[in-house]
Amino acid sequence: MESRGFPPIEGPDARVLILGSLPGQESLRRREYYAKPENAFWRIMESLVGAGPDLAYADRVAVLERRRIAVWDVCESAYRAGSLDTAIDGGSVVANDFAAFFARQPSIRLVCFNGAKAEKLFEGKVLKTFEEPSGPTAALPRRRLPSTSPANASRSFADKLAAWRIVAEVAADAREPDRAHG
Repeated sequence: MESRGFPPIEGPDARVLILGSLPGQESLRRREYYAKPENAFWRIMESLVGAGPDLAYADRVAVLERRRIAVWDVCESAYRAGSLDTAIDGGSVVANDFAAFFARQPSIRLVCFNGAKAEKLFEGKVLKTFEEPSGPTAALPRRRLPSTSPANASRSFADKLAAWRIVAEVAADAREPDRAHG
């Protein structure tokens, strides 16, 4: 089944871009990022910036925008049975237009991946499409964070939250993060 993603959550001066792979079935049904209640994304955002699951979705989005955090998916569309990243048919992936995104978001200082699949898709489907592979967009610091998916049960919430703190730190601070791909 073909799944199509959503437009990005982005304010005018985002500093951090969080990338997932493709919305899961519950997210598609509700037209909300990370809509599955078992997904830890909104609980992590609650701890970091006050954008928790008890707020209405529009209010959570507004908090992220005010706090300079953008959210998007690598895939504009792809075929996937169910919601697991492992079920995404790599040959069917159409990547979002990151050249346009980065052109309108020059304040981005860090790209974070919500799990390994988002990172792999970005590296394979996006980075190689830029005309200047060594240009400023490709040189942006990138960091893979532990997936917030309930399928990533091997990491505790506390461990995930500790790793995700970099999002709030960079969003609130004009200094650039370590250039390592952590």
